[in-house]
Amino acid sequence: MELGKTYMSKYSKQKLSPGHNACAGCGQLSAVQSVMRALNDDTILISATGCLEVTTTAHPQSAWQLPWIHSLFENAAAIASGIKAALNKKKKKTKVVIQAGDGATYDIGLGLISGMWERGEDILYICYDTEAYSNTGIQASGSTPWGANTVTTPAGEKSFGSSQVKKDMLKIALAHGLNYVAQSTTAFPDDITNKVKKALATPGPSYIQILSPCIPGWKIKTNQAGQGGRLAVQTGLYPLLEYVNGILSTSSINQNFKALPVSAYLSLQGRFKHLSQKEISNIQALANKNIKLFKL
Repeated sequence: MELGKTYMSKYSKQKLSPGHNACAGCGQLSAVQSVMRALNDDTILISATGCLEVTTTAHPQSAWQLPWIHSLFENAAAIASGIKAALNKKKKKTKVVIQAGDGATYDIGLGLISGMWERGEDILYICYDTEAYSNTGIQASGSTPWGANTVTTPAGEKSFGSSQVKKDMLKIALAHGLNYVAQSTTAFPDDITNKVKKALATPGPSYIQILSPCIPGWKIKTNQAGQGGRLAVQTGLYPLLEYVNGILSTSSINQNFKALPVSAYLSLQGRFKHLSQKEISNIQALANKNIKLFKL
């Protein structure tokens, strides 16, 4: 009994308890803990259907220590808008934060997200970007990178994996006039926490996208999620970015950047093991484009 009290006391102040059933080494759950450190108790969370929802709320239990609402894949933004309207009616300053995967963000929920952003609602939207529909078996999403092997873009004799280039959600957010838009990865927990704090302090809608390596989807070892997130930044494929009032900030951790070849990132992951040198060169060109664009 005393041991149980000690255990509960230790984790009672955490916004997300360790009692979830995600994959060992899950990059998304590491990112979530970094997000939770930026939130106060006066926060309402909306989670779209996905890995985060199913691994933290197996009925009748919940790992959440904050008010939490489950939405469908497509309507997290609409539910958040309704909650915010009720809070505004009561003149409450409670923060509203949406958490969703790339499938719910890039694809299924995009129309409702656009509407929320057009209305200028003071809601933070966080996308945990695993680059596939991880919860339903690793199908390709609008976030899946070129060349990746998924169950719907399989590599084989007549296919090299996904033939589509990853959709640029940051540009879509910026096109809606958001005052705060940022990108990070699981490998930089303090960067995530700081960006969430900045987003919550910025009036109006904000968007943060966090690359969250998926152990089964990326075909990596359980201790490699952090390494994968770090290499994504170091190669220029997924730089740490921050836009304040539409202007690219220099505050993200890209100082002293010395680009590594994309092969360092790709070779870590089984989803890219089929690529030829020519195809790897195509991905290197994408990284080079980022390095030039963002002056890394």
